[in-house]
Amino acid sequence: MSTPTLASLDRSLYPQVWEQQTFTDAHSLLIAMLMGNIKTDAKAFSDAFTRQLLANDTYQQWINFTVFGGYLQRHFIAFYRQTEDSFNADMPALFRRELIRHAQYLPLAQTLFLAGNMPKSVRLDKLLTATVNPATAVTNAQQAHKKSVTNHSEVVINQITVVGRQVVGFPIRHNKRTSERTRNEVLILDFQELRLVNEENVISKKRSNIDETMLLRYYELR
Repeated sequence: MSTPTLASLDRSLYPQVWEQQTFTDAHSLLIAMLMGNIKTDAKAFSDAFTRQLLANDTYQQWINFTVFGGYLQRHFIAFYRQTEDSFNADMPALFRRELIRHAQYLPLAQTLFLAGNMPKSVRLDKLLTATVNPATAVTNAQQAHKKSVTNHSEVVINQITVVGRQVVGFPIRHNKRTSERTRNEVLILDFQELRLVNEENVISKKRSNIDETMLLRYYELR
């Protein structure tokens, strides 16, 4: 059975208007948030963006394609990375192959976001959980920064663009009545290469909703 490709979510979402500003793509929306050009705080904006996603026909196709939710995603990744249970050493790979049977290719040019430093395990395991909600990435990055033991560490956000046709994954269905509802995550199960192509510091305006300097890293996923 051939693997289908998800419809382009970004093409159906953009351009869009927020606070009387028009944004042509996910990147321009993220930059406006980081620069303080959008005054709504990141958490409230994340809620608003999620409501827009849930009203989008393409996103409904994405999440209704799969039965897999956050509970399975969290436990699968924890199970896959366990090293103590040698008796079940083959199970993570079998579990992963079964999930891939129910996955799809991500569309070209799809933009994803990930808060914090890119885990070193991503390239080794070819596993990645990202979000299509830029405000969720900002919120998560700020929370991670507050918990950091390094006072001068930067707030890091990764923008990931799908540039290859062999990126396999599926959107994660979240319970609409819990705090998970704004995660809007995608679980990437397989890819050929994750490449860092650029990074820049984004300094927000004074009295904006983001006080720290943000380090924005750009990745290509193929």
